[in-house]
Amino acid sequence: MTAFFPSKCATVGRSLWGSLGNNSSGLLRASQEMITKLSCCNFYSQQRTFIQMRTNLKVVDNSGAKRVMCIQALKGKKGARLGDTIIASVKEAQPRGKVKKGEVVYGVVVRAAMQRGRCDGSEIKFDDNAVVLVNKQGEPIGTRVFGPVPHELRKKKHVKILTLAEHIA
Repeated sequence: MTAFFPSKCATVGRSLWGSLGNNSSGLLRASQEMITKLSCCNFYSQQRTFIQMRTNLKVVDNSGAKRVMCIQALKGKKGARLGDTIIASVKEAQPRGKVKKGEVVYGVVVRAAMQRGRCDGSEIKFDDNAVVLVNKQGEPIGTRVFGPVPHELRKKKHVKILTLAEHIA
């Protein structure tokens, strides 16, 4: 049934395009170019997604970890966004840091490549996905936070991370 359905739709689509082509070939060519452009735009806009399972994130504090992989987003079915807490596994770590490779840690997403709307109508998005490691109580493990941190963390009750940050975006 499933193999039959796409071929039938393709035949119907070709017959529709064929009738348009007989009437005006210029219209057909223009509409095909438009569809190609729209599909390319949709492809590029869908590149940025939620932080979900198996997403690699950069660690932007001095806890000792360099890179973590998300195991689970603690809020939401689709994944985590700015300010959400995740459970992660440490993939790369510095030799004498507070956390070691292979440890399971909690982290707060402080930078996400997926854009997020703000109350004033503007949108914010970052070039990378970054996280600050925290303990079970939500207090940061490290004593410094590198790079910009959005002020939306204040609404999510992560004020301690904002005080440690060097730049608030």
